[in-house]
Amino acid sequence: MAVFLIHSKRCFIENKFQEATLYIKDRSIHYVFVGQKRIDDVPFTSYGNFIIMPGIIDAHVHINEPGRTEWEGFDTATQAAAVGGITTLIEMPLNASPVTTTIDAFRKKKEAAKEKLHVNCGFYGGLIPLNADEIEHLITFGAFGIKGFLSHSGIDEFPKVNAEHLKAIAPVLKQYDVPLLLHCELEDGEVLEVQNPKSYQEYLNSRPQRWENNAIDLALEIQREFDIKVHIVHLSASESIEKLAYRKSKTDKLSVETCPHYLFFNSEEIPDETPIFKCAPPIREKKNNGLLWDAIEKGIIDFIASDHSPAPAEIKQLGSGDFFAAWGGISGLQFTLSVMNTEFKSRGIPLEKLIPMLTQKPAEFLGLESQKGFLKKGYDADIVIWDDTSEYVLTEEIIYHRHKATPYLGRKLKGRVTDTFVNGCHVVQASKCINKNKGELLERNAHKVATVNNSIEG
Repeated sequence: MAVFLIHSKRCFIENKFQEATLYIKDRSIHYVFVGQKRIDDVPFTSYGNFIIMPGIIDAHVHINEPGRTEWEGFDTATQAAAVGGITTLIEMPLNASPVTTTIDAFRKKKEAAKEKLHVNCGFYGGLIPLNADEIEHLITFGAFGIKGFLSHSGIDEFPKVNAEHLKAIAPVLKQYDVPLLLHCELEDGEVLEVQNPKSYQEYLNSRPQRWENNAIDLALEIQREFDIKVHIVHLSASESIEKLAYRKSKTDKLSVETCPHYLFFNSEEIPDETPIFKCAPPIREKKNNGLLWDAIEKGIIDFIASDHSPAPAEIKQLGSGDFFAAWGGISGLQFTLSVMNTEFKSRGIPLEKLIPMLTQKPAEFLGLESQKGFLKKGYDADIVIWDDTSEYVLTEEIIYHRHKATPYLGRKLKGRVTDTFVNGCHVVQASKCINKNKGELLERNAHKVATVNNSIEG
């Protein structure tokens, strides 16, 4: 294994920037020296004033392999992740085919990922109405959590669940201390008939805040009743912030994420006939999104995840402009750091607030905080180096995603990743992916999983 030293005047250590040198050896951070340190015969690189920080952990990604690799796949997605400074991601149980709701499907997903992982990757299992008996097996096979939809998922083979389905699996989640992740929208049918499917305002009106509020009420009820870990994915409704804050003051088993697109865009700026912006829940009004920013500053929102969910241009209806026929998902895995750095700087919020929301907080949520999310002695050498002052216009030429269509295209962003190390290997250099297949398959509580897996398999 490589042995080397990397130095910067701005290493993010103990929640502050300080000059330090990291001694990387045997895929780990062997030692952290204060200031600049050289060791005879050990290669040394100084990155000057560039930021050295833990690799980003993206806890919400859709990769779509196996089964829908024309949408995205492990190869392109994890290259994009590495170039964006992400060293670990956790993949959702849809939109692959088969969806990850059975042990057999989970095995197929793990097999599909082999020799295609350029960053570390783990998986969630999925909850659907008829798979309660599979949940324990998915957990013991290494799932980092169990994801359910309270509204139509967009994929017919991943149906929505209700309160009874959640209650049925709560004891198992409690036993294993594994989080329940919920897409919080509860449809009520009380929306206006669509007159113009190409109108963004009509699409926004079709998924009102009350859907999200009602679903979050249910999520909080389940959390209280069963005392389990519940995670609200991609929060977009500001009306729910107060109740989330109150419940978080009573328990440490509730967590909340939001996504860059809810913080960077707003509905007033989205033209009609542009379904590239379609996602669910939808991007809401500027006032609403400003309240999400307030929740970030107050610590009510725990971390930021991309919810990368790409699709080919024809499925996104980029030609027709039909919001209601289009696939609902934002392609943005590669740009999370740049987008968030741009917005945090424009709002005068210090990077000391942003970086833990991309590293430490998701590591803690996933149970990885003893090995990832910090620059500490003994931790995995998952490291990103970036210039937070560098400005660039996002063009197709620098996008590693399978499909180049994204609402961020053409935007001026600030903050460019120069180098990424995954498990101590130099995967990205000069903003280019130079080494592949250095990522590893991750399992929650892996040391416990092997024994259980052996019993499952025979």
